[in-house]
Amino acid sequence: MVNRRDFILAGALTGAAGSWAGAQTRGATRRPAVILVVGDSLSAEYGLQRGQGWVTLLEQRLGQQKIDARVVNASISGDTSSGGRARLPALLRQHQPTHVVIELGANDALRGLPIANTADNLTQMAKASQAAGAQVLIVGIQVPPNYGGDYLRRFEAMFLDVSRSTKSAVVPFLLRGVADGPDAADMFQADRIHPVAAAQPRMLDNVWPELRKLL
Repeated sequence: MVNRRDFILAGALTGAAGSWAGAQTRGATRRPAVILVVGDSLSAEYGLQRGQGWVTLLEQRLGQQKIDARVVNASISGDTSSGGRARLPALLRQHQPTHVVIELGANDALRGLPIANTADNLTQMAKASQAAGAQVLIVGIQVPPNYGGDYLRRFEAMFLDVSRSTKSAVVPFLLRGVADGPDAADMFQADRIHPVAAAQPRMLDNVWPELRKLL
């Protein structure tokens, strides 16, 4: 006859074994975060030495803070939102990201493309990323004042509208503290478009708080 003490001990051992097995299963299925950055020259280290761009600095910060994550930089200089939208499905299949950072739209404005088209492309990219199981961060940019006040306001608001409609996180202005800072003249390369290496940490600091919330 099994006494009550043996019964309790057997139950405790069974429960412990089950908890251990569950922990092992959870540990086996968990994988590092994969952060896919789909952007243009602002994220592609244009005019910089390799390793100086804000995306590379992001990877370094993740390591410093012991966050288990891998960064895939799929940014291409000159890319537009339509180009990013066309490339995205293959990138999602290949890398299976847990997070997608979308930094596109500046080249659309430089080419005078309709804001509505840019908004649609960004919206569809966000939705496709979410459908693939990734969290999305929209990174906005602003255009120079010579585009006119109305265009500037509508372009800036577009990123916020896309983030709200897709329930994505948003960074309103990637170049905050760079293009509008007291030392703005020193923060850009000779073309007056692309930030220098010294500006890259500021750009990362603009992205980091919102991305960190998603990790």
